[in-house]
Amino acid sequence: MQYEVELKFRLGEKAESIVARLLEFGATEIGEVRQADHYFNHPVRDFATTDEALRIRSVGGQNWLTWKGPKIDQQTKTRREIEPALGDGSKTADEIAEVLTILGFHSVAVVRKVRRRFGIERGGRHFELAFDRVDGVGEFLEVELLAEKFDLKSAQQALKSLCGEIGLEDSAVERKSYLRMLLES
Repeated sequence: MQYEVELKFRLGEKAESIVARLLEFGATEIGEVRQADHYFNHPVRDFATTDEALRIRSVGGQNWLTWKGPKIDQQTKTRREIEPALGDGSKTADEIAEVLTILGFHSVAVVRKVRRRFGIERGGRHFELAFDRVDGVGEFLEVELLAEKFDLKSAQQALKSLCGEIGLEDSAVERKSYLRMLLES
């Protein structure tokens, strides 16, 4: 069972200098994509209260259904994530949304962002970094890796170490989801 181990940082004016630093530290740019994340709430369980998320993510013509479990620590955004691929095309995304609605799920919002993706290897681990420009919310950097449950502490330490190397400050850590920030704005 894999967990997503993540830290998210609000960048503000430092956005471009942080991206330049990633490249200096040996990160490889993977590319840029536009993402639309359509979030749903459960009919009898409030995901805002249970700290879960259910979304349909669309990137180009590809779609995924994602469930994120509650965060399991107070510093990082470590949580279980299940993300099966769906069929391609906007019709598929619309039909899955319709099925969820028929089953009683409620559409909450669509978070739209441009994501510039990077990868870097450190200490035998692969880290994914995402520079996000989120409509109506701002600019952020997400740093994450996947880990098995038995390896979570070590993965969290490796994540914090890499973030320190890059120069990301603890004061810039953002634990709120893009959805929550969008709804609060």
